[in-house]
Formats: sequence, C-alpha cells, structure tokens
Amino acid sequence: MVSPASATDSTRRAPWTHPTGRVRLFDAARGFSVVSMVLFHACYDAAFIYGLPLPFFSGALVAVWRATIAWTFLAVSGWMCSFSRNNLARAGRYLAVAALIFVATTLAAVDDPISFGIVFCIGAATLVDALLERIHREPQGVILAAALVAVFLLCLNVPRSSLGGPFFSLAIPEACYSTPWFAWLGFPGPGFVSGDYYPLVPFALMYGAGIAIGRWFKRVGYPGWMLRAHCRPLEWVGRHALPVYVVHQPALIALFGLLGV
Repeated sequence: MVSPASATDSTRRAPWTHPTGRVRLFDAARGFSVVSMVLFHACYDAAFIYGLPLPFFSGALVAVWRATIAWTFLAVSGWMCSFSRNNLARAGRYLAVAALIFVATTLAAVDDPISFGIVFCIGAATLVDALLERIHREPQGVILAAALVAVFLLCLNVPRSSLGGPFFSLAIPEACYSTPWFAWLGFPGPGFVSGDYYPLVPFALMYGAGIAIGRWFKRVGYPGWMLRAHCRPLEWVGRHALPVYVVHQPALIALFGLLGV
C-alpha cells in the first residue's frame, strides 16, 4: 500500500506527459494578453481620440505595455499550431478576419485603418507553417526557438529602416521602402499608415518561435504544473480571443459615446 506522502512524491517525480485535452494555461495566458489589450486600447482611445488627460499613458510605458501584449499573443498563438488539426484552415480564418477588419476600419474612419495588423500577421505566419507542414519542414526545437527570438529582436526596427540591437545599428537602404507593395513584409512605402501594424518582419519571427517551442513540447510532453494551471475567467476570454479582438474597439467607442466623452 502506498502512503499519501509517497504518492505525492511519485507524482512530483513523474515524467512529462502529453495532454489529452486543452492545456488551460495557454487559454489563460492568451486571455490575460487580451484583457491587457482591451485596457491598453481604452487608454489609447481616451488619450488620442477623445483627448482626455492621461499623463501616465505616454513614453516608455506605452511601448513596453504594447510589446508585452503583442509578443505574448504572438508566441502563444504560434504555440497553438502544434495543437491545430488543420493550420491551413486556421490561417484562412485569420486572413479573412484581417480583411474584414481592414474594410471595417477604413469605412468607419474613426482612426487610421488597420492594414497588416496582428491578425494578418498571425494568419500569414500560420499559412507559412501550414505549407511547411506539407513538406515536413515545420520549425521545431528549443535552439531554433531561441534563434528566432534573437533574430526577432535584431529586426525590431526593420519597419523603421534599421537593423540591429542596443549596441549597434545598421541602416537599411531607402530603396527597400520606395514601393508600396512590401508593407506586409515589413518595408512600408511612402505614405503608408496603419492603426495596428504587425508585418511579417519582424513579428512572424516571434510567432515562429512559439511554433518551434510548441512542437518541441508536443514531442517531449508537458510538466505537470503546466497541465494543472488554470484561471477560469481568463480561460474564457482566451478561448474567445478572436471575437473579443474584433468587437472590443467598437464596444469601447460605443461606451465612450454613452459616457458622453
């Protein structure tokens, strides 16, 4: 007969296992980033569309807050490729929603239209992964994930015509930004504007890092704490991340209208 203490010790020493259902931690992580996004956009709308005084919403805080939202969402969404039964269909859904967002934000004209935003980035990167799956060359592994994160950081300023890190910077030739046809890739042409700009370079690299580490975990299994962790409210938001993303800005604008801002 095994004592409760022995059973607990045995559980702690148990090898990593493969999940049999949803890994609720990822729903919660995605839900947290979505809630953070809604709060960020509420502050953005208040400060830059309605002109309300928000002295805290400026400078480094805005940049860091935006990065924590987007980078987390991209990495977790990439990780989910290892759970998807059909990444090609998943890519199609994201790209269709991205097109609808562009049309809606162009017609609404409340702020700059969203061209090549984060939903487009996820859809395009998922499409690339789905095609790589077809030829059995999909990214996977911890080393590759780390390399993709490193390249992502080096390429952060590519849309602003430079390459490098905190200790060096290389200017990218202006000719790369002379045409309007490569904004989706990370080389915005003259006059390009977008209210939410996440081109493939650099942001698909963070998504790719999520893909690579997710497939590594799919092969070796997950530690127990990752399978046990959960937070029901955030999980619900995480499972409905795309609908929340689509409706949150119109909902915020309606709320500001009701408040008479």
